[in-house]
Amino acid sequence: MTTIDNPPATVSDAELEAGRRAYELDRKHVFHSWSAQATLKPMTVTKAEGSYVWDGEGTRLLDFSSQMVNTNIGHQHPKVVAAIVEQAQKLCTIAPSHVNDARSEAARLIAERTPGELNKVFFTNGGAEAVENAVRMARLHTGRRKVLSRYRSYHGGTDTAVNITGDPRRWANDYGDAGVVHFFGPFLYRSRFYAQTQEQECERALAHLNEVIAMEGPGQIAAIILESVPGTAGIMVPPPGYLQGVREICDRYGIMYIADEVMAGFGRTGKWFAVEHSDGVIPDLITFAKGVNSGYVPLGGVAISPHIAATFDNRPYPGGLTYSGHPLATAAAVATINTMAEEGIVENAARLGTEIMGPGLAEIAQRHPSVGEVRGVGMFWAIELVKDQATREPLAPYGGTSDAMNAVIGECKKLGLLPFANYNRIHAVPPLNITDEQAREGLAILDQALEVADRSL
Repeated sequence: MTTIDNPPATVSDAELEAGRRAYELDRKHVFHSWSAQATLKPMTVTKAEGSYVWDGEGTRLLDFSSQMVNTNIGHQHPKVVAAIVEQAQKLCTIAPSHVNDARSEAARLIAERTPGELNKVFFTNGGAEAVENAVRMARLHTGRRKVLSRYRSYHGGTDTAVNITGDPRRWANDYGDAGVVHFFGPFLYRSRFYAQTQEQECERALAHLNEVIAMEGPGQIAAIILESVPGTAGIMVPPPGYLQGVREICDRYGIMYIADEVMAGFGRTGKWFAVEHSDGVIPDLITFAKGVNSGYVPLGGVAISPHIAATFDNRPYPGGLTYSGHPLATAAAVATINTMAEEGIVENAARLGTEIMGPGLAEIAQRHPSVGEVRGVGMFWAIELVKDQATREPLAPYGGTSDAMNAVIGECKKLGLLPFANYNRIHAVPPLNITDEQAREGLAILDQALEVADRSL
């Protein structure tokens, strides 16, 4: 496996000066996403290598965020960098109406790994566009408009995708006219169904979904879209039987099942696609992005089942993108998928989750009164921080942050760890080919940083 165990912890004077110049220009000219611009103080990254990034002060940080949970094979993997260079020297770009070998091979490799017979691939520039087009396909295939999605979910920032989203980022963009209906999914730690066990949570969540469908009109619903394991919203692994139940409900009413694998796909959970943890479940459509090429060049897409693909055999599909299947992006995907297969990176993610991350986080939870729950699978873990373990009051409000959370994040960085944080949670989501030693180092830093949270109680 290609890993960089101990990259040098130094940054040159030239790199530091370039970072300072980049920061000045950023604050003058760059408009950042999801942010109030005047109060923003973004971290500069001067370089990255393996599982590490270096900030504008030259400090090396162990990347426990995989950035946006997309650098699944780490930073600057030499095989992928070489593939991008080779493709750039041969064919940088071409219109999507033309065949190019990088796109064709990427589609083949993706289709080989999807469950069932989802053998056609529509390429996009990222996950939000993948969701947009998957929903469009489902609506055109069924002739229906409504789409159901769960609260505590994230599906992207474009108009349809953000309205499908079930977290507070939707609120400012939601005018109630997108044809979207939200429902509660299973989440035992904060159960909406008064469940005491995972079995009860599964049964009651499915009954709730079935009732929502009955009230909304089954014949009006084009699709149910679910993150196979919700990511940014909290890494809530569905209880056994839940996705099988959703599949059965969809089949009963002729509703298309869209599995959003943008964050959970391509090895993050220890399988190529997270839906594979639910035996026998084959979605009608799968959306992907992020890990398909470790984020090296923007790429996403939709894997399409035969019955939906056939809808457009003699009927034009009314959608397209200038950069659909871009040669540099798909060459990066080919190299990433082949490297993951050759180096056993998906299997490594499963092993790390079972042997190091899961047990290590369980021990951390036992030591810290600020930890309400740890949960996850593979290299996809969340640490739920609370003010009180008995009441489960979160350390930061839903949709917001707090001084205590900010202090924990600051302590992580001070100790050399770049975390992924959302509301009252720290997510432990490092690259899938991180070494065992680096994984343990990251857990040790988290353990120490959580003392800050404990003191705030």
